[in-house]
Amino acid sequence: MLNSKTNRIILLVSAFFIIALILFAVFRDNASFITLKNAEEILKNNSVEKVVVTKEYVYLKTKKDFYKIASSQVTPKMFVDYKVEVGSDSNFIVYALYLVLILGLGSLAFKWLEKRNFQFLNTNAARPSSNLNTDASAPIEAIKSDVTFSDIGGIADVKMELEEIIDFMRNPKRYKSFGARLPRGVLLVGPPGVGKTMIAKAVAYESGVPFYYQSGASFVQIYVGMGAMRVHELFAAAKKNAPAIIFIDEIDAVGKKRDGQRNDEREATLNQLLTEMDGFEGSSGVIVLAATNKIEVLDSALLRAGRFDRRIFVELPTKSEREAILSKYLEKVPHELDVKTVANMTVGFNGASLAALVNEAALLSLRQKDFKVTIEHFHQVKDKVMFGKKKLLILSEEQKKYRITYQAAKAVCATYFDLAFEKLMLSNEKLTPTTNEPLIKHELEARIKMLLSGIAACSIKYNEHASSAKDDLDEAKELTKKMLEEYGMGMSLIQHQKEEDVHIQRLYGETKQLLESMIVVVNLVEKVLYERESITKEEVKKYLDEVL
Repeated sequence: MLNSKTNRIILLVSAFFIIALILFAVFRDNASFITLKNAEEILKNNSVEKVVVTKEYVYLKTKKDFYKIASSQVTPKMFVDYKVEVGSDSNFIVYALYLVLILGLGSLAFKWLEKRNFQFLNTNAARPSSNLNTDASAPIEAIKSDVTFSDIGGIADVKMELEEIIDFMRNPKRYKSFGARLPRGVLLVGPPGVGKTMIAKAVAYESGVPFYYQSGASFVQIYVGMGAMRVHELFAAAKKNAPAIIFIDEIDAVGKKRDGQRNDEREATLNQLLTEMDGFEGSSGVIVLAATNKIEVLDSALLRAGRFDRRIFVELPTKSEREAILSKYLEKVPHELDVKTVANMTVGFNGASLAALVNEAALLSLRQKDFKVTIEHFHQVKDKVMFGKKKLLILSEEQKKYRITYQAAKAVCATYFDLAFEKLMLSNEKLTPTTNEPLIKHELEARIKMLLSGIAACSIKYNEHASSAKDDLDEAKELTKKMLEEYGMGMSLIQHQKEEDVHIQRLYGETKQLLESMIVVVNLVEKVLYERESITKEEVKKYLDEVL
């Protein structure tokens, strides 16, 4: 039996917990976040009864609801028709008191347990920690997907391919009565960042079945047999809860070609995966989705019919798909821009890059205390998303003069040959990203001329150039080598000795000749770069049209 002293301690602890919960319920900030657009609509409807301004937020109280918006997003002019009260952000003090109270109670409880001398504390402390709860040893459980196809912009053809899988999972009897079986495996193939994992989650959500997610790397274990056991557990869990979907991300981590080099653990894991895919019938209601960006490294046994029956290629989004993706990401961002313009300037961007671009533009808008995101914000952050943020070196006046000439020539040359770029920044060395798309000979030569134009312009004006030309020169050499060796674009299909040097010297001479004829345009662009350190393609085109 517990004595009266113990009873008093238990009552005291319970009382403190109840008080803490009441304090949390009373003082917590229960206002709902709203966007600038929502705030404007609420104010326009004249439904606001009270406005409270703090350092961090502005609170709007209506008859039914309580809202808040970040102070940096609004201006005092918005509230001229309302009585404004000044408040304070007191939540920190409340939470600090709440934390102190919990720590005090924890200390009191620990002392009481220590006095009672519970043996289980000592037992647990002495027990060795051999069974650590790692990802590899954790039980395999289905996860709940909250991604729908409506959340994913573009990929209309991919959605169409997967609609059949979804319909099969929903109405299996319809297909069985027709003698059709569910594909055992669907392989999603595409470059990184195109949304393969999101597509798999959307399939699971639309099908309304359990979704078992594992990365290929989670099967790669140190001890032989552990990866194979993990594969078996995964398929056993899915079969037990069929119909279900198994999704293996980055399957190339476990499904690489067997090249004869001994790797017992990886081979045992791959063999187990092949066996499991053979072991369940099409009527079991379990389908395996897998994703990879390196289909060429996968083992041929994994790709044969009866395992991954269907392959769906998820490519980089087209212009119309980029518009759809950007529209999705811009839904909650206050903006003033044409989505088509942003789509035009993001050739080669994947879905993840577009999400990062919108986010960076929104963050820049907030930092500059602008109310809406504009196309100028996108111009400023585009290169940061593509190439990463680089710290601009401190240049002397003479070095800056060389750099301005170098960049001006690249902008003029790129505009003349209509290469894809929106804006040139003095701080960025690259004007346009490299591309793996098939190009015609004259398009490749135009790019090489753009890469050599900075060196050519500096040679015309100063008879020398800076060492920062190295990256452009390396790319020009590499492109020339590929044109002659791989693409057969030289004087003959087979490259002659020293033809590389002759080819690049010819293109350099033509570039120099072109810039000499347009030196007036180069000078005009230099003037703009010296004043603003940036220039758009439209401005350069205007100068070219005046001269040509």
